Amino acid sequence: MVRFGLIGHPLTGSGSPALFAKAYGGRWPYDLIDCASFDEAWEHFLADYQAVNVTAPFKRSAYERVAACGRLSEEALAVGAVNIVVKEEGFGLAGYNSDYLGVRALLEDEGFGRGDVAVVAGFGGAGRAAAAAASSLRMDVVVCNRSPHPGTRPLSELPVLAGVADILIYTLPVAVPEAAELLAAAEKGGRVPVVLEANYHSPCMEGAAERYISGRRWLLEQARAGYQLMTGEKPVL
Repeated sequence: MVRFGLIGHPLTGSGSPALFAKAYGGRWPYDLIDCASFDEAWEHFLADYQAVNVTAPFKRSAYERVAACGRLSEEALAVGAVNIVVKEEGFGLAGYNSDYLGVRALLEDEGFGRGDVAVVAGFGGAGRAAAAAASSLRMDVVVCNRSPHPGTRPLSELPVLAGVADILIYTLPVAVPEAAELLAAAEKGGRVPVVLEANYHSPCMEGAAERYISGRRWLLEQARAGYQLMTGEKPVL
């Protein structure tokens, strides 16, 4: 029997099985493969599953494993992380990044493109995917992060970007005062950016701007792109 699943740890409360069931009317099993060890989770995948979603803390490990014995998609290479692994006939294992694909589709749908300025707050997995996706649309991208990283700016510079930001892509787990300062300054200047928040479990930026895009939309676009890669069939979402 063809099976699909999600590897990561911890997976308590994950909505992925319900979303996958909705996408395909429950035609295929979709399991939560909750393992503290990446190697153990990977063995379960190889033994029993056609394709898996990959979540924290295994996205980088999955990237390295596919790089060693399979092929990486362009977007996975751009982000440096894999959140979908598929057994593909004739190719072996293939690694993809639907975080990137989802936010790129969302940005396109909202009309963002060349010359627009995306300010990304946070440079974890979602932030890296968002920055790479926005860059692929020829947007000008500025990343602000709490800890130093090559190519990023400190969070303290967020308010300075109030006059140029067209969209604030917020990937931090909690609200920071610098983001509020950016939006307050932008409102005074008459140039308020759209706010796209990655966190859909416990959003902290909802209502912060007139145009707010929930992380649930990002999740939905990610599922649409990712599930089709996993199954070869377009999901009903």
